[in-house]
Amino acid sequence: MSEQSGYQVSGNAAEMYERYATQYMGPWVPDLVGLAELRPGERVLDLACGTGVVARLAAAHVGPVGRVTGLDFNAGMLAVARAVPPAPGAAIHWVEGSAVAMDLPDASFDVILCQQGLQFFPDKLAALREMHRVLVPGGRVLLSIWKSASPYNIAAGEALERFAGADVANKYRASRVVPDADALHRMLVETRFRAVQILPRPLIISLPSIETFVVGHLSSSPVAGALAALSEEQRAGFSKQVRTALQPYADGDGVAIPDEVNIAMARK
Repeated sequence: MSEQSGYQVSGNAAEMYERYATQYMGPWVPDLVGLAELRPGERVLDLACGTGVVARLAAAHVGPVGRVTGLDFNAGMLAVARAVPPAPGAAIHWVEGSAVAMDLPDASFDVILCQQGLQFFPDKLAALREMHRVLVPGGRVLLSIWKSASPYNIAAGEALERFAGADVANKYRASRVVPDADALHRMLVETRFRAVQILPRPLIISLPSIETFVVGHLSSSPVAGALAALSEEQRAGFSKQVRTALQPYADGDGVAIPDEVNIAMARK
């Protein structure tokens, strides 16, 4: 989930991503992989793979005769992905590289999966053309992109703006600056994909104690340094503001947040 002008992390942020961010991202993965209808023996590319949540589930679906490649621009994410115990099924090959210039052969994949990566690519059309190039004829691409800002994203962004400034808040909000359904459709058609469908997929995300979770979660993001630079008192104020804003979604000790993605599906 990274690219040269987008989702870059440093320090221990990749480890924090696997610990915290996957609690928010992970629940979306079964639906994305399920829509792909993966078959044993298929070759799958998890593009902008992060720490490999999508790749590991795909590996189980394609089985030991299949092949899964996880590609990400961020070496820290890949280091964590390699350290996670291997999943059952296909072996996973981890590759450091750019989505807009993949060092991968033509027509080498049956399926491409990309969860929350497209919005970070510096040239989205170039990335889509690369996806088209590395797919076999008739191959499938599935892209999951946020539909809009969620209550959690809005609350965290507002608290960041208050305690860390507008630039930091906007850096965090960048993940939700996304092409809408019509724009996604146009981009896929322009890059010669066919049978394009855009499917809205809502979900309720359950999170633990939000005051603890939000600091850990944002420590896995590109604003980790700015959050770490706050005083202990400021971080406590930040967490309290997020918890208060999300009180309408309280669920026991945690929260249950409504959110929605668009999944773009197409064939080469």
